Amino acid sequence: MGLTSTAQNTEVMAEINITPFTDVLLVLLIIFMILVALSAPPGFQKELAKKSNAPATINQHQLQRSINVLVSKDNRIYIDNHLTPYANLYPAMSDAIRFHTDHQAQGYNTHISLLVDQDAQYNTVIKILDAARQAGDDDVGFVTQ
Repeated sequence: MGLTSTAQNTEVMAEINITPFTDVLLVLLIIFMILVALSAPPGFQKELAKKSNAPATINQHQLQRSINVLVSKDNRIYIDNHLTPYANLYPAMSDAIRFHTDHQAQGYNTHISLLVDQDAQYNTVIKILDAARQAGDDDVGFVTQ
């Protein structure tokens, strides 16, 4: 803190040098930026599949026993080959998952195979994924050609 006095003004004027304060704030900012870059949020701690040149072998029986969801280009949704109204998506997805869970002894599985037309709206796909998650199934695979 410095004190200055002039001949014209008899009052004492106090000046604060904020340069050290600014330096400390910049150093703290850099430290926090590095820490944020190093720590991953909880949703990003996923294990990726090991690289394999051989394609996964899934027999036709397993594909027929999974939950098939088809979205047409005009956003019609078919769950296990049944037309599902958009408003009835959440209960229909829960019913399909419940059915497949109850019949696992007959070879049914709760894997959701999602086949979407490229002209379908993105919002429809998000709603299907949300309905599956709310029904308790996170095992969703996108079918490609």
